[in-house]
Amino acid sequence: MKVIFIKDLKGQGKKGEIKEVKPGYGQNFLIKNGYAVLASTSNVKHLDTENKKKEEAEAELIKQCEELKKELEQKELTFSVKTGKGDKVFGSVTPKQIVSELKKIGYDIDKKKIIDKNPLTSLGYHEVMIELHKQVQVKLKVHLVKGS
Repeated sequence: MKVIFIKDLKGQGKKGEIKEVKPGYGQNFLIKNGYAVLASTSNVKHLDTENKKKEEAEAELIKQCEELKKELEQKELTFSVKTGKGDKVFGSVTPKQIVSELKKIGYDIDKKKIIDKNPLTSLGYHEVMIELHKQVQVKLKVHLVKGS
């Protein structure tokens, strides 16, 4: 008996997967508990259309992330930091501060998207990696300058 999984079931199948299972297991457990549906021709067609919609949405998301990447590559964030003897920076610039600075200029990026979790602790130019999508990463230029 062939079934289409509509929910992930650990060790058995993932959502959208078509698998051959024993009839009793398929009827009495998978279908009864809402983990799968019978793999009829109409259900398979429905699955194909859903997969196409997901692929199109994913392609559109990647396209938007690529456009955002082009914009962010042109930007440079400048932070004025307090320094001590020998231009040693007091404190640091954290990912949270970078995100809040990006929000000020109109980019709403989640703090979790920043790959480089280490705070910036020295004057000069730094590159911070941001993962906009699994397939799209951007290097953001951050400049730490001596402040008052």
